[in-house]
Amino acid sequence: MSATRSPSANKPYPVARICDVWGIPRSTYYDWKKRENQEDRPPPMKPGPKSALDDDELLARVRGVLEEVEALGLRGEGHRKVWARLRKKEVRTSKRRVLRIMRENDLLAPTRVGRRRGPRSHEGTIHTERPDQMWGTDATQTVLRSGRLVWVFLAVDHCTGECIGVHAAETGTRFEALEPIRQGVTEFLGPVDRGVADGLAIRHDHGSQYMSHAFQDELAFLGATSSPSFVASPEGNGVAERFVRTLKEQLLWVETYDSVEALRAALQAFRSRYNASWIVARHNYRTPSEVRALLKPVAPEPAELAA
Repeated sequence: MSATRSPSANKPYPVARICDVWGIPRSTYYDWKKRENQEDRPPPMKPGPKSALDDDELLARVRGVLEEVEALGLRGEGHRKVWARLRKKEVRTSKRRVLRIMRENDLLAPTRVGRRRGPRSHEGTIHTERPDQMWGTDATQTVLRSGRLVWVFLAVDHCTGECIGVHAAETGTRFEALEPIRQGVTEFLGPVDRGVADGLAIRHDHGSQYMSHAFQDELAFLGATSSPSFVASPEGNGVAERFVRTLKEQLLWVETYDSVEALRAALQAFRSRYNASWIVARHNYRTPSEVRALLKPVAPEPAELAA
């Protein structure tokens, strides 16, 4: 219609007049023209640089990463950590694409369905800015091959996410609960002595082991501050609670041991493997050992001390 010329003026009819005759807004006319011009165009392509790998090749790389992680003794890596490990191998792709590839090929770790939570009892964050400012400690239980229950105690740094110490015992006493703390003090702070842990806070729940006089007196002797979480608020001790889940998924629910001694050896081996190989998303996918090395204060040179 807009190409038709007026018999008297020999000019095309203006769009405004055509729309008045048809009784439609001009925006509808221009939208129709735009769609008409786009019918012959090829479908739009995804913006941005094109990936060097197609889906089949990327799937093979993802499977390779999962096999390497399993060889390290770790299981259940999510798509974010797989994406981070691919980046370290110079494989550039997006998290969403890795998620889609893993979901389509049933490679995602199983997840639990969350539940509705009430109002929180605390605000802010429980993560610290430097190592050895706060350690979280907690306990769980596992089963030996004989069917006997044993206790597992652990301690985790709230900054680096390191497993500071881990211990297994037949009885869950207050003295056994102190063992992971002693391991961490010996490795990171110095020999167990009065005031060696000055400035360190120990986050724990209200379990009988942690609220006992023996546990609290030992913390006071070391110079550490007791920092109990809120009652019925496990998120206050969330760093240790999250490590308990990882420990179960990676070791306690996967392997079964004949004795407490064998379990202790496996726990120490897992601790070393975890600190050196487990990558943490909030630390830009670095391992706990890498984070400690990055944040560890540099000791002054002897010349500086003399000055």
